[in-house]
Amino acid sequence: MRLFYLVTALGLLVSPAAVPGGVEHGGATSGGTVSGGTAPAGVTPASGEAADAAIGNATPAGAASGSATSDRGASDRAEWDRAGLDRAKSDRAGLDRVGVDRVGVDRGGLDRAGSDRAGAGHAESAGSGHVGSAGSAHAASADITAPVGAAPSGTMTPPDPTAPPTAPAANPPPRNTPHIVIAGGMTRPVFSYQDAIRETVYVDTPVDSDHDGEHDRVAVYVTRPKETGHGLKVASIIEASPYYGGTVNTPYHPADVTDRPRLAPWQPPTAPWTPPDHTFVYYDNYFVSRGYAVLAASTLGTGESTGCPGAVSPEETTAMKTVVEWLTGKATAHTADGRKAEAGWSTKNVAMAGKSYDGTLPLATAATGVEGLKTIVSISGVGSWYDYYRANGGVVAPAGYEGEDADLHAEVVLTRKNPAVCAPEMRRLEKDMDRTSGDYNQFWAARNFIAKARNLRASVLVTGGLNDWNVKPDQFLDLWQALGRAGVPRKLWIHQARHDDPIDVRQQVWLDTLDRWFAHWLYGVENGIMSEPKVDLERAPGQWTTAPDWPDPKARTVTLSLNGRRGFVDAPSRTAEQLTERPDRPDPNRLIYLTPKLTAPARLSGTPKVRLKAAVDGSSPYLTALLVDYGEDTRFAGFSATGQRWCFGDSVPGDSGCRTVRRYVTRRTPYEIVTRGWLDVRNRRSASLTEEIEKGRTYAFGWPLVPYDHVFKPGHRIGLVIMATDHEYTLRYPAGTKVTVTGGELDLPLDGWAPTRGYGG
Repeated sequence: MRLFYLVTALGLLVSPAAVPGGVEHGGATSGGTVSGGTAPAGVTPASGEAADAAIGNATPAGAASGSATSDRGASDRAEWDRAGLDRAKSDRAGLDRVGVDRVGVDRGGLDRAGSDRAGAGHAESAGSGHVGSAGSAHAASADITAPVGAAPSGTMTPPDPTAPPTAPAANPPPRNTPHIVIAGGMTRPVFSYQDAIRETVYVDTPVDSDHDGEHDRVAVYVTRPKETGHGLKVASIIEASPYYGGTVNTPYHPADVTDRPRLAPWQPPTAPWTPPDHTFVYYDNYFVSRGYAVLAASTLGTGESTGCPGAVSPEETTAMKTVVEWLTGKATAHTADGRKAEAGWSTKNVAMAGKSYDGTLPLATAATGVEGLKTIVSISGVGSWYDYYRANGGVVAPAGYEGEDADLHAEVVLTRKNPAVCAPEMRRLEKDMDRTSGDYNQFWAARNFIAKARNLRASVLVTGGLNDWNVKPDQFLDLWQALGRAGVPRKLWIHQARHDDPIDVRQQVWLDTLDRWFAHWLYGVENGIMSEPKVDLERAPGQWTTAPDWPDPKARTVTLSLNGRRGFVDAPSRTAEQLTERPDRPDPNRLIYLTPKLTAPARLSGTPKVRLKAAVDGSSPYLTALLVDYGEDTRFAGFSATGQRWCFGDSVPGDSGCRTVRRYVTRRTPYEIVTRGWLDVRNRRSASLTEEIEKGRTYAFGWPLVPYDHVFKPGHRIGLVIMATDHEYTLRYPAGTKVTVTGGELDLPLDGWAPTRGYGG
């Protein structure tokens, strides 16, 4: 059959039925928050507030001497929908009951967000007692005074299992009694970070992931105010991570396929064991002085923990659940010399927080429904491992990590002593993840945490980047919507950066939000944070707005028709950018459909979807769709480090409370690939089922693109590029696969511009 290699600018036909700040240098202050030195008891608040509120401890302080222990057409449409586009992953329902979404993982210690903090110490705060407030933009709805550790009233009641602890009324404690200070709805730095107790404990878990006949133990590095050694009870923030022990250099799987996808050879690491490093955590630098314990927990098979890594396996999840249970008195732990370690200083109110893998572990743990875990903060976390390493049946890599897969990540973080004991588990991961078919199976279902949203007792603060093509925006949208269906208290931050921490994007605003979030959910402070708009959205670099929900409810689906019979030949060596540029010229390796120039702004908010009738003849099973904004404009080009330093918290030698300041980079470009999506044509009915296709036969294919929020400006054109291989994301089969498209539709959730019905050429 002769193929016509055409680029069409005929315009997309509309289906008639479908139109409807902080300081940037080192210093003692940060964003107006006092972080250097403690005011004497009784100092008048600088903000003019009548008084600070205090959460005090009924136990006298005693003599305080801190320990320094080191330690992610209607009929046609019906046919296309049956092909899988609108099934909303219903084919996974049975499997999803056993697991949670995939984890977004970064190799090589990518998520060591604090590794740039090395340097001189800054902004120490010392002492205990009642300190004056420096003021806050967020006024508490009511100040409170309550003993720390008092049994929270109304906590975990059946009508509202995620309610924060309620602080009962009490008289203010004596000023010489250690207590947590609340002002403006936030905690204040009144404890010494330098004098904090630092200790390592080993939590006994009920799992044996390395099958050595002994229960695995999780190494947990605890930093807590010294006053907790003399009766003060505090809430806890856990950052669980596989990265404290570093990473191991492991070869990527080959992306080029000759016959079938193959795995890279692997052997257990043999390098000498090195002690873990906990300094990249930043929660301790900021929150210990504010009356929290911060725990760095090494996941199974990493650092000083025993067991084996499992890409957030059920065993790994159970282990983290046990750490929470230790803080609530329901699990045991020991010191290195075998002595029993009890968390008598814990209020039994726990948070988990972290980024990427460290932001996925809180989702996995919360999905167990463990009591005591009051809230989680998931930064660029993965709700579904499958959607991280796969897409609609296809093997698809996270951006920048082509050739990575679930087994490889586990191998990269295998830093325990005697790693060879985990070789059988790594081989099992290689088999179970099924890199050959790319199908959704029990392995992925066990790592689908979004499917378990109904189990959550904890509130959830979710953040993610629109330009993050590592842990893509579908992760936070799928999670966000599942939490809403489950009635889980939630808040969402969407920024314009990539796989970045919001502390680097919004600095003190992020820290203040965290402070208010933790104060509310862990100490029962009624500071109004849950009465505010649910969504903070950065529309463009530095341009923030709030919204009641995301995607924008005002967005309406506009369906555009893809006309004519056209074809192309797959060229896997060419990148998406090469196939997208110069839409005015024919190209034999892709199709481009274009709208006319827009006459008004069109805001995309949500998930675009494409449906095609096409025949595929060749070895590559992929169809790729790119949504493109054609028009000269100044656009996001990166989020880069500057030469400045920002000191946000307390420091000790070797662990600086400072970070390198990062700034957005922009450039003028003629187009932008806004979003993209992939399909393995053999999985046209279900992500769980591979069905071979017949040469030359036309099928109905449908698949979603990654959700996005973007404004197409007047004068620009919306483009849809159809190709087969996506060089930087999909596997690359031999060149030559022929694709013939005989029709299709594109659904766009838009607010604003809508094309004139019937426009075309």
